[in-house]
Amino acid sequence: MQKVTFYRWDEMPKEKVNDLLDRRLITGDRMMLAHVYLKKGCIVPKHQHENEQLTYILEGALRFWIGDDEKREQIDASAGEVLAIPAWVPHRAEALDHVVDVDIFCPPRQDWLDGTDSYLR
Repeated sequence: MQKVTFYRWDEMPKEKVNDLLDRRLITGDRMMLAHVYLKKGCIVPKHQHENEQLTYILEGALRFWIGDDEKREQIDASAGEVLAIPAWVPHRAEALDHVVDVDIFCPPRQDWLDGTDSYLR
């Protein structure tokens, strides 16, 4: 029987990724759940990854640019909205306000776990 684990976000340490971005991570065998805290003006540079991603905005608003430069789409996601990003789709984001979001990745982001996510640091 698998072990069940219980978490409380406010009891988990925040990882300071850079001056404008913090996060908390919960990882299972095949998925990852993250609370991401972005200060207004924070830029998440263009990147892509093998992981499917769901981003659920809890507070504030994020502006996303999805796709390659010549065929990119702009999407503003606000509190209560969810953006589903398929694997390998290039994307970047900017925090229009202070933002708290929940990111779900499948499989887990290995670069977030081992600190090789240099595009964020």
